Amino acid sequence: MLPPFPSFLAQRLFTKLATNKENKVVLRTFQTAIVCGYVFALAGTAQANPESARPVPSDLKYLVLDNRIIESTERTRLVLGKVEKDPHNPFYGQDKPWEVRIGNFYPNVLYDEEQRIYKCWYTVCLIDEVTASATDEIMDQITYPEAAAKGGAIEVGVCYATSKDGITWEKPDLGIIEFDGSKANNIVIRRAHGAGVFKDLQDPQPGRRYKLFTRSCSDRLVLVAFSADGLHWSEPIPCPEIDADGDTHNNTFWDERLGTYVGITRLWNEAGRVVVRTESRDYLKWTKAQEVLRGLESHLQPYGMPVFPYGNVYLGLVTIFNNRTGFVDCELAWSPDTVHWHRVCPGTPFIPRGAKGSYDAGCIYPADDPILRDGQLLLYYGGSVGTHADWAARRKARLCLARLRVDGFAAIEPAGSSEPGIVVTRPITCAGNKLQVSADAAGGSLRVAVLDSEGFGLADCQPINADVTDGVVTWQGDRDLASLSGKPIQLKFELRGAKLYAFGFGH
Repeated sequence: MLPPFPSFLAQRLFTKLATNKENKVVLRTFQTAIVCGYVFALAGTAQANPESARPVPSDLKYLVLDNRIIESTERTRLVLGKVEKDPHNPFYGQDKPWEVRIGNFYPNVLYDEEQRIYKCWYTVCLIDEVTASATDEIMDQITYPEAAAKGGAIEVGVCYATSKDGITWEKPDLGIIEFDGSKANNIVIRRAHGAGVFKDLQDPQPGRRYKLFTRSCSDRLVLVAFSADGLHWSEPIPCPEIDADGDTHNNTFWDERLGTYVGITRLWNEAGRVVVRTESRDYLKWTKAQEVLRGLESHLQPYGMPVFPYGNVYLGLVTIFNNRTGFVDCELAWSPDTVHWHRVCPGTPFIPRGAKGSYDAGCIYPADDPILRDGQLLLYYGGSVGTHADWAARRKARLCLARLRVDGFAAIEPAGSSEPGIVVTRPITCAGNKLQVSADAAGGSLRVAVLDSEGFGLADCQPINADVTDGVVTWQGDRDLASLSGKPIQLKFELRGAKLYAFGFGH
């Protein structure tokens, strides 16, 4: 038996998306302790992995995809959560004279609580001499590599759009950047490729509130820039020490636990495309990028991976490029530390591509972060009808939206219908008076026992028979965990026709 995970200081809460006031839930959770411990592989019974030495903080929400917290399971399986694509899909695409080709889109979407609007920064080709005047019929006859081989000037930039409801989007005439003799456009920065943008609420300097992590179009260096409003940007600053290609959707965030900015980008090595990580204390001086994820097969390569903290782990929306078919799928990965990554149900898309001929049948490029609004997670993405090498299809990329239940990235469910599934956790410090669960139990039931604690058996538990987020578990007599608060406990979950996504402690 492993020793119980230690208790940690209460987390400081920041969010790029801001707190959802209705539900008092914060999507972007930052953790405050430097920690060491265990990490376990995803499949089957948990196996020790000495590479990563971080235990699970006891005062955060536990996602059950994290096998560090699982001691044993019976008759269960781990499955991906189910996303629902918005019926209004697709939203906007390229419809302005300066939007020659949106391509992979690389959207960065947030909900600004202060201004009460959705904001999106997206990558677009502003100049492309080879394809600008070609019709779709002509482009259908030429592949991406063939068109690229023809040469001609190409300039990539970042444009900006807003929405009041997240569905209907506008491209405001900002009057900031001159293009083709006019500033009546929505361009916010030129000569920047694969830009990641985030709103940094912890930086005390107003002029650095928004941060940009991108790649130069001329020398392929990774660049950073700063802005007070996300519209007027400083001159980009080269970061040659990162030593990465950056030809992807670059992204960064502030990691409160490490007290550093984490950057995720890409380079090429003997494995082909690989995801790499860098970090910085000041967003100016960065470490040399180190590989953190490569493809499981040589023809299935990670094209990029937006990363964000969620609960007790970090999640990555990894795009897998199949260089045999040309399709790009969005899959799920998790990490205890942003360095050691584990794929969740590899080969199974997290945001599935659509049927042949549909708006997202060919490629899916997720936005940098989910947005928590009205009790749902909003997963924006760029969708394309054709393959990565289909040049005409790359002109037709559109902003799209998928929705996910809160905490619903992956679940443990019974592997069969006749017997209940059983999940037993490792010892965890009870960090509150109440046990809370996120589960889909409508039409089934979920019960919880606290092992070796009288009065907290499965038979004593009031079953949960509904779909709940942070639903409170009680035992006979409305008994809670007050008597066990601060002590190490082991939990046993019984699942009958139910899915368990996450659990945690409350007051």
